[in-house]
Amino acid sequence: MNKSELIETLAAKIEVPVREAVSITTTILETMQQALADGDAIEIRGFGSFVVKEYGAYTGRNPKTGEKIKVEPKKLPFFKVGKDLRERVNEEAVKAAKKKKKKKK
Repeated sequence: MNKSELIETLAAKIEVPVREAVSITTTILETMQQALADGDAIEIRGFGSFVVKEYGAYTGRNPKTGEKIKVEPKKLPFFKVGKDLRERVNEEAVKAAKKKKKKKK
């Protein structure tokens, strides 16, 4: 699913015009981006959490030339899946595997 599909689904689900769904979705995503940029964590119960992890500087290697390079410290967003989402995804995977197994017989 991409952003436009999310907007269309939201508009249909809560029965609002697409323009309003765009505004809602954009506001949520921009607020989440700003929170992460500020170093805050985001926790959505049942879905997962977003945190910013800090990585120190290290010496890397350019894969093309083999030359050693210094990699500066950086911060990267990280997503940790929540228990409910993990169980739902695994449940769907088990159902799909069972269907596939029945078709082979």
